[in-house]
Amino acid sequence: MAADAVERVFINRLDSYASKCIAKFLSTCVVGASLLESGEREERLSPDLQVQEGTFQIVGTCAHKTESDAGRQSYVSAEYSHLNREELLECLMECDIIIYNITEHADQIEEASWAVSAMHAQMDRFTQPKMFILVSTVMTWALSRPVDPNDPDIPFTEEDYRQRRAHPSFKEHINVEKVVVKMGKTNMSLFSTYVVASGVQYGMGEQLFHFFFKKSWLGDEPKALVFGEGTNVVPTIHVDDLAGVIQNIIDHKPNQQYLVAVDDSKNTIEEIVGTISYVLGPGKTQRVPKEDAFLIRDLSQMDIDTLLVDLRIEAVYLKENLNVRWACESGFVDNIDRVVEEYKQTRSLQPIRVCVLGPPAVGKSSVAERICKHYKLHHVRVKETITETLTNLESVIKTEDPEAEDSATSSEFLETLKENMEENGGRLDDQLLIRIVRDKLKSMPCRNQGFVLDGFPKTYEQARDLFSADDEEPENTTSKIPPFNKNIIPEFVFSLDSSDKFLKNRVIDLPECLVEGTSYSQKHFLRRLKSFRENNVEDETVLNYFDELDVHTEHIEITSSDDPQYLLVMERIIRSIGEPKNYGATSHEEIEEEMRSADRRLKEEAQERADTERRETEEAQERAARWQEWSKCLEEAKKREQDLLEEQTVPMRNYLMKTVMPTLTQGLLECCRIKPQEPIDFLAEYLFRNNPQVE
Repeated sequence: MAADAVERVFINRLDSYASKCIAKFLSTCVVGASLLESGEREERLSPDLQVQEGTFQIVGTCAHKTESDAGRQSYVSAEYSHLNREELLECLMECDIIIYNITEHADQIEEASWAVSAMHAQMDRFTQPKMFILVSTVMTWALSRPVDPNDPDIPFTEEDYRQRRAHPSFKEHINVEKVVVKMGKTNMSLFSTYVVASGVQYGMGEQLFHFFFKKSWLGDEPKALVFGEGTNVVPTIHVDDLAGVIQNIIDHKPNQQYLVAVDDSKNTIEEIVGTISYVLGPGKTQRVPKEDAFLIRDLSQMDIDTLLVDLRIEAVYLKENLNVRWACESGFVDNIDRVVEEYKQTRSLQPIRVCVLGPPAVGKSSVAERICKHYKLHHVRVKETITETLTNLESVIKTEDPEAEDSATSSEFLETLKENMEENGGRLDDQLLIRIVRDKLKSMPCRNQGFVLDGFPKTYEQARDLFSADDEEPENTTSKIPPFNKNIIPEFVFSLDSSDKFLKNRVIDLPECLVEGTSYSQKHFLRRLKSFRENNVEDETVLNYFDELDVHTEHIEITSSDDPQYLLVMERIIRSIGEPKNYGATSHEEIEEEMRSADRRLKEEAQERADTERRETEEAQERAARWQEWSKCLEEAKKREQDLLEEQTVPMRNYLMKTVMPTLTQGLLECCRIKPQEPIDFLAEYLFRNNPQVE
């Protein structure tokens, strides 16, 4: 192996599930490492490290535009997006290995066919040999005729690839496979091509099986769904093993152009779903008609076709001729613990375990509810847990066979609980109470998402018994820390406290209808408060127990009733716990939130329209009032002006009536009597002669 050899590898859609995992795997592999024997082979580098000397140099396309190298993964040398065909071809020509994954995105099928054809047409420009690897799917074998009609269980091998028949939804995939194989036959020493028919990929966060993982992890359904009879065999391969097969093809350059990449398992879909359900969820499965799969929004047509495939196929060539370091050679079911751990780590799904303690009426339950809502945790309260346990036991007894072992055990435990509660006035002995709460904390929902333990345990002894280590857990004799169960011990403990006076006033201020018949009645509350104070004055308290385990307790003092929503308390708690480690909203919750958001937007828009109309109406009314007032003022001004003018014309009118009009009247009468030829001149002459001022 040439330690200084560097090969530039192009991978399409680096932001997709399989391509990302293949890229991350190859970026940690030294070129030629798989040529060594297992005992001599070097360990792969950590995928978290920067690109190292001698490893494959990864470049590729991504669906989403990257504005700068700031968004690029450390194991990728270059990312491209929105390239036209000429630009993409030049990018491919700069690479030694071209890997096209067509198992996830349908739009990549045509591009892969174009890419291998375009590269083949440019062979005269090659300065060194190049390799093209198509990652396809075993669904191109889905309808193949049995190797032996009398024995349909005989598996297919690579030798049978010419007789393969594709599922109708995967005919384009088989067409590309044929093109890739054909292009590699011209000059294999210069341009070699390979097709890898991959089984259903799993691991590193999941893709197709993610629906079942998420449903089981969330615990929304009492049983995991199996579509159809569930007896169909689904070929699978861990995505890291698929990457290992590709690494071997690059290093070994095998003569066989068509390879099958599947593990040794022959798991049915019922076994796969049942295993997921057992490890992450309710532990039960339910068969439903195949048609129900089309009601699942998270499953595409191709996903459904793949889940329903029934195919037995073996990877004989790579087993006999390649040197794959298998991660999960025996398959999904046998390696479920590893797969689940990868699932949690990749998707940052870690439980958050919280304990909220404090005196009665301090607000433990209100704070616990808000923590649960913010982090999507399970609220564990003693009273509700007892009721839930009794209900579940009764349900098991009714549904199970009375002679079954589980039913007999449940019946015996239920009878023990009821007898103990009758003897203790409705309360349970600590031994039984701790057993119930411990079983609740160890349940799958609490183990997956986490929990908020509300006001329990109350004493050091209860805490010690509740969180004690299981018998099968190895005891660390060198540690001074007492043994405890790491799966249920709280990571965060919050101790709420307040003065007795404040707590008493808070209870006194509660409405009588809320206090009557509850533990907040005067008699019960004072007794509970006294008991709490007594349990927390000695050296061995609940908080002392957590201190012994190095679990830090954060003390929060409640001094005011002016914050009924506990915003300040929640701010401190969120700052202490950090970001949620859970799934965001489910698809159903997202739809409901979208509907609520749309409803809010409609209401806001309607309110805005109403406000606009109101403002316009008010402005119109104001304009009308101002116009009316202005018109009134104008009329009054005109009237005042008219009166002034009339007042100013009185002297002139008097002068005219007294002096001018009598003479003018006589002149007109005289003009009428004489009837001169020029009346105007006659009248003017008359007025001039008879002007009173002249006289």
